[in-house]
Amino acid sequence: MRLLLDSHVFLWWKSADPRLSNTLVAIIGSAAEVYVSAATAWELGLKEALAKLRLPESVEDGVASAGFLELPVTFHHTRKATLLPPHHRDPFDRMMVAQALCENLTLVTHDEQILQYEVPILRA
Repeated sequence: MRLLLDSHVFLWWKSADPRLSNTLVAIIGSAAEVYVSAATAWELGLKEALAKLRLPESVEDGVASAGFLELPVTFHHTRKATLLPPHHRDPFDRMMVAQALCENLTLVTHDEQILQYEVPILRA
């Protein structure tokens, strides 16, 4: 299985948050590839800059220490994001939906609005 973690799922993974079920922890831990989007680094970096979040390490370091893979944002991804139906207004979430679609990834999320898109989802 190839996964893309939504920003909150990445944070939950890094903090061993109990909101991630044991089953989901096992699925993520055994997945062939687990990606974290560059959009996540941007989103969390902005929240940290606004003092809405305190990260113990950079997203880049967190991704590396978890053994996950970085997923850059490409022109193909941005084009797909602009063509998505307006189910979700958050540009970071729209980007992750677009990336999951473009890269044939399953998006791991707890965001109910994302369920409106025709993208493979693993609910957190």
